[in-house]
Parts: sequence; structure tokens; C-alpha cells
Amino acid sequence: MTALTWLNAEAFEVFGQKVIWSDMIGNLMGLAALALGWRRSIWTWPAQLLSGLILVAAYASAHLAGGIGKQLLVISVAVWGWRAWQLGRRSAQDGSIAVRTATWKERGLLLAGAAAGTLAVGGLFTVYPNLSWSPWADAYIFVGTIVAMVAQARGLVEFWFAWLLVDLVGVPLAFNSGLAFSGLVYVVYFALVLWGAYDWYQRSRTTPATALEGATA
Repeated sequence: MTALTWLNAEAFEVFGQKVIWSDMIGNLMGLAALALGWRRSIWTWPAQLLSGLILVAAYASAHLAGGIGKQLLVISVAVWGWRAWQLGRRSAQDGSIAVRTATWKERGLLLAGAAAGTLAVGGLFTVYPNLSWSPWADAYIFVGTIVAMVAQARGLVEFWFAWLLVDLVGVPLAFNSGLAFSGLVYVVYFALVLWGAYDWYQRSRTTPATALEGATA
């Protein structure tokens, strides 16, 4: 049995739905990455990278091209975010990353990027329906995840709210795609997002404006 075959094999069944190993392990790593992000630990990025590698197999088994593409971009953004946090870590007194709220310009750019990206990717999936059985939801999650990670790499509190918006669509799509464990993890994400948003906001009130010195846009 190859590693890929094992990753896409059934681990157990929950609520009448099969859970495959790649779905479970990849999402547990993603959950750990989010928890590490809340703690402002630089290890959030290696965890994101490993999660992305494993979840490529899970989304391939569900025939969700958007999910596969999202994870490939997650891997790329994780490498960039890792470097950005290494450069910006010196801005925080305790050696962890400093955080701040976004400017209105940054918020506008994030929203515009999310809207344009969703239209472009959703349009592509609509033209080529074999890429995804749920083109617009898949595109929304695809682009929203990247927007959230870019905001996280910049140390912006708004990254938590981007994750929240992704979760609202991610939960039903995961269950409908047969990725039950992904759906359950998205529910846990929701609780972590609320907690993390509050913590980062409180910290941003005492953080200098130059939160990520050395992290380029």
C-alpha cells in the first residue's frame, strides 16, 4: 500500500459518514496551526505547510479542484508568512509576532481582492465544471483562505474575521463533499476564531503601528 492510498483510506465512521486519514490528519494539523497563530507562535507556519501537503490528498479524493488549488497556495503563502514573521518577530517585546488592526485602505484591498478573486475562480470553475461540483462555494473558500493567510502574515487582526467568513461556507460544503472530519474541525475553528480575534484585538491596542517591520506587502 502506497502512502497516498493509506492517506485516502477510511479511518473510521462518524454520524454515518466515512472519515479518511488525510482529512483527519490534515485538519488536525490545520487546527494546531490556528491555535499556534492565536498564540502568535512562528510554528503556525510549518504546521500550515504540513497541513496543506496532507490535505491535497483529501481534496483530490473528493474531486474538489478548488480545495487542491487552495492547499497548494496555502503551502506557498505559508512559506512567505514564515519568512515575514521571522522578520517581524523582533517588533514584539516578548519575541512573538506583533499584531495590529488593518487600515481602511488595507481592508478595502482585502475585500476587493476577495471579491475579484472569487469571481475569477468561480467563473473558471463554471466554465470547466469538471474542476469542482460546487464552483462558487469552492471558489469562495479557495480565495477566502488565501486572503485570511495574507492578513495573518501581515499580523492583521482582521485575519480572524476572514476565517470566520470562510467557516460559514466551509462547514456545509465539507459535509456535502463527504469530508466529515473537515466539517467537524470547521466547527472547532469557529470557537478558536472568536477567541483568537478577541485576544489579537486586545494585543493590537498596545502594539506599535509598525507591527510587521520587514514584512513586505
